[in-house]
Amino acid sequence: MTGALAAKTLISLVLVALCGAAPAAGPSQDELSKAQAYLSRFFSNVGVSAPNSVWRSSLDSFDDTLRKMQEFFGLAVTGTLDSNTLEVMDQPRCGFTDVARFAHFDGRPRWDKTLITYRITEYTPDLSRSEVDATIAQAFKLYSDVTPLNFKQINTGTADIMIFFKEKGESYHGDFSPFDGPGKVLAHAFSPGEGRGGDTHFDEDEQWSLNARGVNLLLVAAHELGHALGLAHSKDRTALMFPNYQYVNTQGYKLPEDDKQGVQAIYGSRTVPTQAPAKPDPKPQPAPNPPELESTPEPLPDRCYRHLRFDAATSIEDNLCFFKNGYFWKKSGDWDGITTRKIQSVWPGINHVDAAYEFKSDNIVFLFEGDHYWGVRGNTVLPGYPKPLSDLGFPPSVTKVDAAVYVTFTGRTLLFERHRYWSFNNRRGRMDAGYPKLIYRDFRGIGYKVDSAFENNGYLYFSAGYRQTEYHYPRRRVLRTLLNYSWLDCN
Repeated sequence: MTGALAAKTLISLVLVALCGAAPAAGPSQDELSKAQAYLSRFFSNVGVSAPNSVWRSSLDSFDDTLRKMQEFFGLAVTGTLDSNTLEVMDQPRCGFTDVARFAHFDGRPRWDKTLITYRITEYTPDLSRSEVDATIAQAFKLYSDVTPLNFKQINTGTADIMIFFKEKGESYHGDFSPFDGPGKVLAHAFSPGEGRGGDTHFDEDEQWSLNARGVNLLLVAAHELGHALGLAHSKDRTALMFPNYQYVNTQGYKLPEDDKQGVQAIYGSRTVPTQAPAKPDPKPQPAPNPPELESTPEPLPDRCYRHLRFDAATSIEDNLCFFKNGYFWKKSGDWDGITTRKIQSVWPGINHVDAAYEFKSDNIVFLFEGDHYWGVRGNTVLPGYPKPLSDLGFPPSVTKVDAAVYVTFTGRTLLFERHRYWSFNNRRGRMDAGYPKLIYRDFRGIGYKVDSAFENNGYLYFSAGYRQTEYHYPRRRVLRTLLNYSWLDCN
């Protein structure tokens, strides 16, 4: 690593697997190893040795460092690796250490000018270029509203802050920190300075969105740009710079007070010139209502788009159905090609499908949207629906199912939520005991998260982003990797 690169601080936003409850006998060796790596990365400037090892005087003990982490997150300070601590360790977060002494980086690096340029060199296919431009501009505006800084987008040359989206397989993109596929590192950024200072990179393998689905670009961009301006992390759970990623409604979003104070401590406040009061308009016109990002329908992409991502997928009778943005493509088993239908035109009252599965024995298809689900037979929504997810046995914390699939081999339905999954017994109408469990542990090779899943000809197909794995359940083995669009008669 060059001197210029080493002089800057690289920030990563990390998404790791959610843990279930720790075994009664104590944490497993795998959990201890992961906790050690977590504490070493985020809560020790010199590293953490494993429990019961020989300590150097310059190192904190594992227990002491664990107490430091528990205190930071407001947990019971026990020095014991309990289930609550493991769950916090597994939450989405930024990769910068949480033990900085101030809310700013050591040495308080800052931009020594008030006009800062930025350039987006590579875009995500999840959103249109205009949506990405508008969202990044909105993230910068959160800071320009409260400081003397101004930001200008340029389209050629080298800007102060260079921004791009890259996939896992697209090299180290020059900063010795390659991305690692969906569900782990979301983005990273450098603190202010020359060269790579301020540069911000996003992992293209994530599902970027403008709402609660996938990963919200505005919130991640605003967090990373806070680092690019010199902000470190905050202990305030309501702050944008709190280390763990947390979704909030971004309609009318303003910079939280803690972050405002932090950035103003570096750059000062924006002063507004004093003006004479304007004469009132004798006929004031009502301002138009601002657009609601949450309810704006997203366009349906070309089904043969290489980076196509499914919201959900399932078999329905002899057809395969793939759901996306309020529509679904039906792949007929009778060689009738691909047809496209709007979900509401077939099942009125259902706007979007997050997950779906077919229970062939009763000829019922279950469609999930948010915290409710429907049972449908053919084009008919069955009476008594929608029902809340709690009727299936989910805890109140689960407000959305990412994917679902009925496994003929076991006679169970697998229901995926973030990095966990449940097993549901349709015949008994209840969840199996011992769940949730971690996806990556029980389905080696498919990753940490499932966006959609379905069964076809005895095989399971798990999608994460636009990639898909073909899985043989009896052998618990991945057979091959596919792309989603290959199901839709595309070359």
